[in-house]
Amino acid sequence: MKQEIFLSPERALQKQTGPNMAQSLVKNLVHLVFSTRHRKTWLHAEIRDALFSYQAGIFKQWDSPAVIINGVEDHVHALFSLSKNHALMKIVEEVKRGSSKWLKEQDTQLSDFHWQNGYSGFSVSMSSLENVKSYIANQAEHHQKMSFQDEVRALLKRHELDNDERYLWD
Repeated sequence: MKQEIFLSPERALQKQTGPNMAQSLVKNLVHLVFSTRHRKTWLHAEIRDALFSYQAGIFKQWDSPAVIINGVEDHVHALFSLSKNHALMKIVEEVKRGSSKWLKEQDTQLSDFHWQNGYSGFSVSMSSLENVKSYIANQAEHHQKMSFQDEVRALLKRHELDNDERYLWD
């Protein structure tokens, strides 16, 4: 005689769907830096706050919430938490593409606006989070003493990222 085995509802569901998937937990903080093409001073003070808010919305849409975004007339710094589901390159592409289109719609004088082709992205540890946030928040003061090019050179050196300056600027 065949004996029937009764399963709890939870066990029956698990048997139907297979074992539970392990949870994936990720915290990748990225300090992103990119400039306007040829470092042209398109990003005037009157539009920057709205631009940074718009960019924050794009980061959020791509499951990569911004911690802080700031910049000056010719470049942007963004600190954000990179989604576990999307590549950095895709996030940067979407932020630059979407915000470029948005900027062009804001003012006819921005109709020729473009971001540079490249970008720099640096990993940020939780122990450095407050320092990086402060650094990004104080961009205006920082750039009274240092050019964008010197800033990028210093960041690349600090993060031990080799580069060829012939291809660094566009």
